[in-house]
Amino acid sequence: MERNGKSRVAVIPCPAYEPEMVRRAVRDGLTCLGGMERFISSGEQVLLKPNLLKKARPEQAVTTHPAVFLAVAGLAKEAGCGSLLYGDSPGTQSFEDVARESGILEAAREAGAVPGNFHEGVLFSWPEGKAAKEFTLSRAAVEADCIINICKMKTHALERVTGAVKNLYGCVQGRHKSAGHVHFPGAVPFAAMLCDLHRALKPRLHIMDGIVAMEGNGPGSGTPVQMGVLLFSDDPVALDTVFCRLINLNPALVPTNFCGNQYGIGRMEENQIELVTVQEKDGADSAHENGSVVPISMEEAVARWGKADFDVDRDPRSERASWKLLRQVMRPFQPRPWIRPELCVRCGVCVDSCPVEGKALDFRRGRSAPPVYDYKKCIRCYCCQEMCPKKAIEVKRPWAAC
Repeated sequence: MERNGKSRVAVIPCPAYEPEMVRRAVRDGLTCLGGMERFISSGEQVLLKPNLLKKARPEQAVTTHPAVFLAVAGLAKEAGCGSLLYGDSPGTQSFEDVARESGILEAAREAGAVPGNFHEGVLFSWPEGKAAKEFTLSRAAVEADCIINICKMKTHALERVTGAVKNLYGCVQGRHKSAGHVHFPGAVPFAAMLCDLHRALKPRLHIMDGIVAMEGNGPGSGTPVQMGVLLFSDDPVALDTVFCRLINLNPALVPTNFCGNQYGIGRMEENQIELVTVQEKDGADSAHENGSVVPISMEEAVARWGKADFDVDRDPRSERASWKLLRQVMRPFQPRPWIRPELCVRCGVCVDSCPVEGKALDFRRGRSAPPVYDYKKCIRCYCCQEMCPKKAIEVKRPWAAC
């Protein structure tokens, strides 16, 4: 939502996943942006895109919480959508298994949402792309009239954080997600590709579940942490920028932010972002009924809902100046995935999820020992770390892992 040339981001407090509390908070956030009706026209096919990275219970903060999904789905129905679909492309597990474990499957059934076709890939040409000229997308993403992105507030080993911009990658179909890491190795090239994906799919609305976020070894093996907020915007970069400020991270260090700003999918400069929240009147159930939408400064938002000690990578070294020679010289000092042998159960998920031809890790010592990395092959995509079900893989610089 643009007012006076600025991108609007709504920051709505919500301390717990109690369904009625979440429903009111989601309605308040959408009221700040003009209501769900501003994003959905009557009769349209709407696709809800939650974060369904892998099998995890809601309290683990790996996936979008079902209470948030249910509230958004209910308001989409109220807005008169013709059909309501949902879906994602998990890393190595089936969508159905992940949706069931996360609670999204039950929430979708309650809301009347049905699984979209994320099994069939469609080659989608995008000649306007700067980094990527085509994608193999899930059919549901290609055919939807409207995409609503319901992301999760989490850290990310490659991009520092995963939010609105990164979450859309789940619209890429199945195995083609792994291929994307090979074709766009490194945080900056991968972020540039994500920005082209946004330009191609044009999602209309972004909602971030930050009631309980994930810090530390994200996006799948980190620690749940209470943040107590939901964020709303039609600008994914502005939304992710606010997320960064709440966790005391310089937004310019996040490749999806500065690439998104350059590619025109959103704004990163704080003087181009208008923050709003809800000021409820006595006895009001929500801003939709009697409360009021009020502006708030970034400093006030950080003071009220920020967490300065949020565990996230704040190292100022960045790939923005990643000249080929410099990258080769610095390669031995770059962060790398590291297996904690006392946690490894030798399940092989990390090996299966490695997208590199010939694999960058294998069981060369047999199944009695953890897999072994060949760091000369490793492209630092961290798919192995994302998908490890036992939190046995961490990303560290070589000297920190010794």
